[in-house]
Amino acid sequence: MLFSIKGELVKEVKEYPFKSEKELQTMCENNLQQLINLEFVDTEFSVADFRLDTVAFDKEVNAFVIIEYKNQRNVSVIDQGYTYLSTMFNHKADFVLRYNLKFGENKNLNDFDWSQSRVIFISPNFTKYQINSINFKDLPIELWKIKRYQNNTISFEQIVSVNSDESIKTIAPILDTDIKQEVSKETKTYSEKELVDVADDYIVDIYNELKDYILSLDDNITLKPTKVYIGFNRGRKSVVSIKVQKRSLVLWLNTEPNTLNDPKKIIKDVTHIGHHGNGNSQINISNAADIGYIEDLLKRFVCNIM
Repeated sequence: MLFSIKGELVKEVKEYPFKSEKELQTMCENNLQQLINLEFVDTEFSVADFRLDTVAFDKEVNAFVIIEYKNQRNVSVIDQGYTYLSTMFNHKADFVLRYNLKFGENKNLNDFDWSQSRVIFISPNFTKYQINSINFKDLPIELWKIKRYQNNTISFEQIVSVNSDESIKTIAPILDTDIKQEVSKETKTYSEKELVDVADDYIVDIYNELKDYILSLDDNITLKPTKVYIGFNRGRKSVVSIKVQKRSLVLWLNTEPNTLNDPKKIIKDVTHIGHHGNGNSQINISNAADIGYIEDLLKRFVCNIM
């Protein structure tokens, strides 16, 4: 329930439902960057025998995202999600062409990371069946719940899977079609453990200390493993990215180097240097000597963007 405050009294703010899926779709497409940190590519995109509500692009992981809107409850997000991903993988050139036309680029199929592709469902309501169906650690499908209220307020949150230690690849009945097997082979969901296991023990200890510190700075920061690094995001926006290597860590702060007070000059400006993480402020860590100093930098940085 949502309440407004007037003096010492609270009053419930009633939900103001979307009139149609199209109204919901238009609102989201006009605000994709702000809501979910994605770039808009196309609407009502026709490919094969399907018309996809929204095609977006996730710059952080260099992958396409298909978005479907549901103003009414739907039966199976798994079947629809896998069907759309299979369609994408069989028509990659169509997505690349639309991307190039939208952004004036000249990229080819190999310039994108198809393994990070996913489908997002946005709806005011999901059934318990739909919510339970995403409880797998490697499912390329996300559910986002959106509500509109009478005071011109929107709530928008991801439904996070619980007990998601099970791989969907081990559940035979769910993968009994060629489509689902094809998508499972093409997509890849990365875990924190496999990204951290490459490091020596002392680097793992440093990483864990930094991770705990970053997460303690803001309850809204969540951990998001990607193909190369581990992202620490507020909502969908990256705050800090950490690449774990055998004998070192590489941190990227999502800000420009000249915005932080750095007396020790440990921040490297990588604006014109190729790098993986988000932001042009890079810090290399090979021992625990400067951990306190780095944590102070992180605190000031995170507090400034809250």
